[in-house]
Amino acid sequence: MHFTHRLRALLLHGFIFATLLIAGCARPVSGTALNSLKNEFWTGRISLNVKSEPEQSFSAGFELKGRSERGELTLISPLGNVLGVLRWAPGEAELDTGNRNIQRFESVDALMAQATGAAVPLGALFAWLQGDNATASGWSADLSRQSEGRIAATRMQPMPQAYLRVVLDQ
Repeated sequence: MHFTHRLRALLLHGFIFATLLIAGCARPVSGTALNSLKNEFWTGRISLNVKSEPEQSFSAGFELKGRSERGELTLISPLGNVLGVLRWAPGEAELDTGNRNIQRFESVDALMAQATGAAVPLGALFAWLQGDNATASGWSADLSRQSEGRIAATRMQPMPQAYLRVVLDQ
């Protein structure tokens, strides 16, 4: 099975269980020892529902570090297994699904579209995590509960519609 299909399948199987686990409020990791990472490291749950035919739903735990220009996103199953690691830097991005299976992309946007089935606006997501209502083409963010560690965003264009939910750990 192609690794992106395997990643999608793992995310889909964890969706129901992970949906039950989504709860809580959060803030970025901070503290004296982690001061340099403040606003550059988040953990929690992320879910994406794409209204395609057939409809696709993904949910996973995550660890996000870095910035929109350079960073790493680790996706974690409800049982704690690493599903994949997405890494990006200017002009390059890669998806590592384990067993020396790494796929390279020209951009983080292309990587996200391949891994999730929808172009998730990673640059805007970093801004949303910090409470900045940044714009992303076709996306509308609801930051009304951002102070509680909850972010919701909807993509109306281009089709299919997509719904992104993030719940950060405390």
